[in-house]
Amino acid sequence: MRPSSRELNQMREVSIETNVTKHAEGSCMIKMGDTHVLCTASIEPRVPSFIKGSGLGWVTAEYGMLPRSTSTRMRREAAAGKQGGRTVEIQRLIGRSLRAGVDRVALGERQITIDCDVIQADGGTRCASITGGWVALRLAVNKLMKIGDVISDPLVDPVAAISCGIYAGQPVLDLDYPEDSEAGVDGNLIMTGSKQLIEVQMSAEGSTFSRDQMNKLMDLAEKGVGELVEMQKAATGA
Repeated sequence: MRPSSRELNQMREVSIETNVTKHAEGSCMIKMGDTHVLCTASIEPRVPSFIKGSGLGWVTAEYGMLPRSTSTRMRREAAAGKQGGRTVEIQRLIGRSLRAGVDRVALGERQITIDCDVIQADGGTRCASITGGWVALRLAVNKLMKIGDVISDPLVDPVAAISCGIYAGQPVLDLDYPEDSEAGVDGNLIMTGSKQLIEVQMSAEGSTFSRDQMNKLMDLAEKGVGELVEMQKAATGA
């Protein structure tokens, strides 16, 4: 029995509300259970120096958690004067995951920055950020295409992510915090809409796991990503 009483292959309730901010070219609020993340996409007519003049576009990401997104207040990283290692790792993951679904030639020499701000955390914040980040990116690119700045659609495939793990000896999909904090195995899987793998993060947390168990977790995650992609398409009209 899962703490939430969900089935082993059942995700938390997911909602995606689009166009939630006034100024960003693309935005959404994604809610996966009690994990809520605000994702915005900002278009800039420049690229990092290492690809300047190449004709290639760039998609990058920044990630952060608000002080009371968790049960006790966290100190703002800005107050500490630097980002923590976890933050840096997650925002790099978001950026490279989203770039896997982008034709950077078609995007042209411009940068789109995806900002993912965790309003409330209950497990799976990086997965929600990637999934919501693609929605914000899709909406921003739609605006570029509408005004004719981009002719060919640079988004070749949706990108979504979901967590999975072994909790109380059972493979489960979409871990919330009570499960995540006690899971024997914890993983995140990022895929495209065409079921191509982008990244698999899976590690034992106090107990080992077999190849057969890993395959079961990946099957669960593939199911979850498929459901999320359909929600992304519904939210963006894709």
